[in-house]
Amino acid sequence: MFARLLRRVRRALPHYRTVDIVVPAVLGVAIGVIFWAWGLLWQVTTPLFVFFPPAQAVIYGMWLLPGVLGGLVVRKPGAAVLTSTAAAFVSMVLGTPWGVEVAVAGFLQGLLPELVFAAARYRRWGMPIAIAAGAAAGIPPAIWDNVAYYHTWPLSYQLTYGVLVVLSAAAIGGAGARLLTSALARAGALSAFPSARG
Repeated sequence: MFARLLRRVRRALPHYRTVDIVVPAVLGVAIGVIFWAWGLLWQVTTPLFVFFPPAQAVIYGMWLLPGVLGGLVVRKPGAAVLTSTAAAFVSMVLGTPWGVEVAVAGFLQGLLPELVFAAARYRRWGMPIAIAAGAAAGIPPAIWDNVAYYHTWPLSYQLTYGVLVVLSAAAIGGAGARLLTSALARAGALSAFPSARG
C-alpha cells in the first residue's frame, strides 16, 4: 500500500534533475550578493527621495527578480520559490538591516510568481506571464512595507508606494527577468533547460 502511494506521488511530481536544483540555488546566491549591494544602494539613495519618499519604490523591483528568473529558467514547480528564498537567505547572511525578515520576504516573493506560473500550468513563458509574475511578487512588499515601516505615512503616500512597488516589480522583476533569460539563452548558458530556446 505504501509503495503504491509512493509511486503515485512520484508520478504526480515533475522529474527533477540535479541541475534543476543547483541552477536556482546558484542564481539565488549570485542575486543574493546583488541584493546585499542593492540594500546599500537603497539606504544611500533614501535622501534623494526626501521630496516624495514613496518615489523610492521605483528601484524596488530588483529585489523581486529572482523568483521570476528562477521560474523562467528552470520551468518546473518550485524553482521560483527556491531561487527567491536562496537569494534572500544569502542577502541576510551577508548582512542586511532587515534581518531574518528578508528570508520570509524572499519565500513570499518567490511563492507569488510560482502561483502565476502554476495558473498558466507551467506552459507559458513569454513576456506577459513574466510581467504578471513580477507584479505578483510585488504584492507582499507593497502591503508589508506599508504596515511595518510606513504606517505613519498618509494614505495617499502608502497607495502610491504600493502601486510603484508593483510597477517596479513588473518592470524590473518581470520584464527584466524575461530579458535576462533570453540573454542567458543566447549566450548558451541554459543548454540544460527548455528555456535555452529563449
